[in-house]
Formats: sequence, C-alpha cells, structure tokens
Amino acid sequence: MSETRSVARRTGLFATVRESLAGGERDYTTETIGRAVTLLAIPMVLEMLMESVFAVVDVYFVARLGVDAVAAVGQTEAMVSIIYAVAVGLSMSTTAMVARRIGEKNREGASDATVQAMGLGVIVAACIAVPGAIFAPDLLRLMGGSTELVTGGQGYTRMMLGGNVTIVLLFLLNAVFRGAGDAALAMRVLWLANGINIVLDPCLIFGWGPFPELGLTGAAVATNIGRGVGVCFQLVLLFRGRGTVKLGRGHLRLRGAVMLRLMRVSMGGIGQFLISTSSWVVLVRLVSGFGAVAVAGYTIAIRIFVVALMPAWGIANAAPTLVGQNLGAGRPDRAEASVWRVGVYNAVFLVLVAIVFITWAGRLVGIFTDDPDVIAAGRTCLRTISYGYGAYAFGMVMIQAFNGAGDTRTPTVINFFCYWCFQIPLAWLLSYRAGLESTGVFVAILAAEVVMTVAGVLVFRRGGWKTQEI
Repeated sequence: MSETRSVARRTGLFATVRESLAGGERDYTTETIGRAVTLLAIPMVLEMLMESVFAVVDVYFVARLGVDAVAAVGQTEAMVSIIYAVAVGLSMSTTAMVARRIGEKNREGASDATVQAMGLGVIVAACIAVPGAIFAPDLLRLMGGSTELVTGGQGYTRMMLGGNVTIVLLFLLNAVFRGAGDAALAMRVLWLANGINIVLDPCLIFGWGPFPELGLTGAAVATNIGRGVGVCFQLVLLFRGRGTVKLGRGHLRLRGAVMLRLMRVSMGGIGQFLISTSSWVVLVRLVSGFGAVAVAGYTIAIRIFVVALMPAWGIANAAPTLVGQNLGAGRPDRAEASVWRVGVYNAVFLVLVAIVFITWAGRLVGIFTDDPDVIAAGRTCLRTISYGYGAYAFGMVMIQAFNGAGDTRTPTVINFFCYWCFQIPLAWLLSYRAGLESTGVFVAILAAEVVMTVAGVLVFRRGGWKTQEI
C-alpha cells in the first residue's frame, strides 16, 4: 500500500511538472495553494536559471580577456543595474496591475495595462540610451576605472547603455506573462534570448568562424541581439493570442487613466529598486578603492551568487502573481497563506545552495580565473554573503508580496533604510575605518540583507497590504 502511494505521488509530481512547463490558462485563485505555487514556480525557476547560466557563461568568456575586462564588466553592470531598477520597477507595477485585472476577470483591462507599460518602457529607455552611449568613457572614469580599463571597456559600456530598450521591454513583457499566470511563456522567451546570447558570446568576442573579433564589445553586441530577438518573440505571442493576455490593433493607443495608475505604482517600484541597485553602484566604488583584483574577485563572486539568486527570485516571483490574483478575486487570506508557502520553498532551496557555496567557494571561483589573488577575493565574498541566504529567502518573498499587492511604497521605505542608511555607512566603516578592506563591504552586504528580511516579515504580518487599491 505504501509503495502504491509513493508511486502515485511521483506520478502526480511528474504530471504537475509537465503541466507547468506546457503552460495554458488556469485559475490560480481556485487551485490548491501548494499546486498553484508549484505550477507557477517551476517555469519561473527555469526562466531565472537560464538568466543565471548566461551570467556565468558571459563572465567565463570575458575573463579570458584579462582582469581589466572583468573589472570593466563589473563597473558597467553596476551602471546597468540602474536600468534594471527602472525595468524591474515598471515590471512590478505591470505584474500587479495585470494580475489584479485577471483576478477580476477583466482581460481588456489587462491588455490596456500591457500597452501602457510598453509605452512607458520605450520612453524611459530612450532617455537613458542617448546620454549613456555618448558619455560611456566618462561614466567608466567616474566609476574609478583606470585609463587602460576605460580604453578597453568603453565599447562594451556604450553598447550596453545604448541598447537598453531590449532590457526594459524584455522585463516588462515577461512581467505581463507572469501577472497573467503564463509563466511558461516567460520561461520560453528568456531561454530563447539567453540561448542566443550564449551562442553568440564566444563567436563575437573571439571571432570564431565568420564572425568579427570584437573583444569585450562583442559580449555586449551578443547580449543586445539575444534580447532583441526575445522581445520580438514576446510581441508575436501577444499579438497572435497565445497567452491569457491578447493584444489587437484596438489596444494600440494610450489611455490616460490606465497610464496614470501604472505610473503611480511604478514610481514606487522604480524608487524601490533604484535605492537597492544604486547602493550596489556605491559598493562597487568602495571595492574599486582596493584595486582591479578586488573588483574582479567581487564581480566573479557576484556572478556565481546570481546562479542561486536568479532561481530563488523565480520561486519568489510566484508570490506577486498569487497575491495580485487572489486580492482581485476577494481572497486576501488565501493570498497571505500563499506567500508563507512560497517563503518556505525558497528558504529550503537557498539553504541548500548556501551549504554548497560555503564548502566549495574557492573551487567555484577558480573555474573562472587562475589568478590566486582574484580567487582569494572571490572566495571571501561568496562565503560571506552565503551565510545570509536562509534569511534572505524570506526577505525577497516578502518584498515581492508587497509589490504584487500594488504596495510598492513599503518596500521602498524598507530598502532606503536598510541599504542607504545602514549598508553603505557600515560598508565604509568596516572597509576603510576598521581596516577590513573589501571584506568589510561583503560583511555589510550580509548584515543588510538580514535586517531587510526582519523588517519585511514584521511589516507583512501587520496586513496593511491586503487593502491596497490598484
């Protein structure tokens, strides 16, 4: 009898996995909570896993160009993180609004929100692209880059900042799919985009086959091509009606009321992630004070950190969809129960990853470089941050839950105090005053993530997010 039950459970699990990957329309407000979380989380994890694989593959090839190339990527990504902040902030409001409309059974409203988000995304991307492309060398100097680093890295920086519309739209349209519960579609888009990136990366960096040898700039060209193809695929899915949200010619006009609501929620989301990601810019600048080796070790460690963080965000991304749709359906208690379930799943995953990272940190960093000083710096960074994984698992879920409810103000306040009022001063004190150098920055990152988690859980339990209108 017990063996029969075991076989039935395995069969049911495999069926759920197949169903989650196949996609299709479902009502996540009536599914059992465990099944709803699983159906959403599996494709979201695989989507983010591909993003993390690309991040690792990208730095693997770039590392072959030398320490300055890796440092240039690290400094550029610190600047690009500001673009990510804008894209993710817009995405949060888009997911919240689309999920709420789907929960209310208002598909026309979801389509309108999609078009307004696209319009806002293009405008924002254009405002960043022009000055970013023109002043790329100056921005690298501002980040502390040496003359050699600026000379070799300005092409990469110019392409990444100038082509940021692909970043913004890729984030926004995948947010539409997630908010609608079409997580499998978002997964396929990112796999396509990053699969192209991975194939083109070495070809354009080293000039394999018929491709030109572009060096570090080739990595940026590959990224923009891959993301651009992904955006085209997203538009095909939306206009051909393959998902829950469908667009037609009648939707292609700006609606003032919808855009104003989207902007209102977006500003909180953008502010929230600008605060957190701009703090990373300051941290990179602090690490840069200890030389290119410290920056290279930090960059490699963060890329490895992303391997775990991206799938963890995939799990956490189930929270805003479930919160938004359940609030739209008038079921706030079910929304809360879903968040706690997602938090437990995420904590189990990240604790297991932390054990691996802490045990084999040096070997993992050594995959990307044979420089012993870079390995030592990367090992210290990876181990230190990993000690906070268990707590941070709940923290990211709490933040996503607020965002899914349309309450982007609360995470903004939490991020401001935890990152700017706590993390940055602590990093400076530990690294420059206490003499811990770059290790002081890594300890400050760990401390800030734990504090953020505690604050997020305490505020979430108060329940004010349940009455948020959007």
